[in-house]
Amino acid sequence: MSETVGTPEAEVLIDKRDGLGLITLNRPRAINALNHSMALIILDALRAWAADDEVRTVVLTGAGERGLCAGGDIVAIHNDAKHAVAEGDSAYIAADSPSGRFWRDEYILNALIGAYPKPYVAIMDGIVMGGGVGLSGHASHRVVTERSMVGMPETGIGFVPDVGGTYLLARAPGEIGTHIALTTARMSAGDAVAAGFADYFVPSEHIPALLEALHTNDVDVAIAKFAQPAPVSEFVAQREWIDACYSADTVEEIVERLRASDTPEAAKAAADVLAKSPVALKVTLRSLRSARTAANLEEVLDQEYRVSAAALSTHDLVEGIRAQVIDKDRNPQWSPATLAEVTAAAVDAYFGALGDRELGSAATKEQA
Repeated sequence: MSETVGTPEAEVLIDKRDGLGLITLNRPRAINALNHSMALIILDALRAWAADDEVRTVVLTGAGERGLCAGGDIVAIHNDAKHAVAEGDSAYIAADSPSGRFWRDEYILNALIGAYPKPYVAIMDGIVMGGGVGLSGHASHRVVTERSMVGMPETGIGFVPDVGGTYLLARAPGEIGTHIALTTARMSAGDAVAAGFADYFVPSEHIPALLEALHTNDVDVAIAKFAQPAPVSEFVAQREWIDACYSADTVEEIVERLRASDTPEAAKAAADVLAKSPVALKVTLRSLRSARTAANLEEVLDQEYRVSAAALSTHDLVEGIRAQVIDKDRNPQWSPATLAEVTAAAVDAYFGALGDRELGSAATKEQA
């Protein structure tokens, strides 16, 4: 049976055919950036297919040649953040803003993907950033190509890794995840597999044949026909200095160790870290350390929701998006401007409870 929902102009194409539930992100001009309506469409489709005997495997792809998904709708978030800062909104109020409601549904979607009862194949070809990682990084079968560029760029805009990103980063070997989070370093295909963000490497020229094979083969059999050994990971090759430097308890000490290292890559990493929002760096490090001991993805998403809601009311999120996306002057004026000026109280504020506006993923799982 074949069933398609959405016109070619729709932002998400939903197709059920030959045992597959096909999700195609369809905003190629925006590198398939995710917005609220798209998240809701995907959420509805996945919920319906979970109990649909005609769907044995779900496949996620992105339209166009540039990538699966470049992240979320940053301009909309900027508008909400400006309003929240101007009004002095608390995290509790920000959680009910358009961006807060988007994140709530997006994180619920991320949790559903992580616990999906059927094989979920994510084709992570090209750019996969932020929200794109949320749609793919928790899948049961994650495929990268030689064109893949995977990353969590949040600290560069005064934000903190979300969409379950801190869960994945915290579980990367050694301190690779900390390095990626604080510097916003991009992962190649080899890096993504080594860091636990992907499972299989398939050359991009074979992706069409893989998609065709999924129609008639079990998912593991289909992927095995085309998967090749993943390229060498540069991050794994550099683990000695990465682990030594990023195992420190504070961002300040991490920077000191990076600067003291005789490795050129470490010196560059120090400069990359210091270019990011000081408060976002400290909140990110705390988030990662906390995520390491979390029982499951849902617990981490609950924490990320508190942090995201708090970030929406901060100067640095407004300023970071302005500098990187709106004005593109690449010269954000962070406040506080230095790591030393970021107080413990300022970091604690990001993790405050949201009362009846908590995401509640962990509690929902316990009740299921």
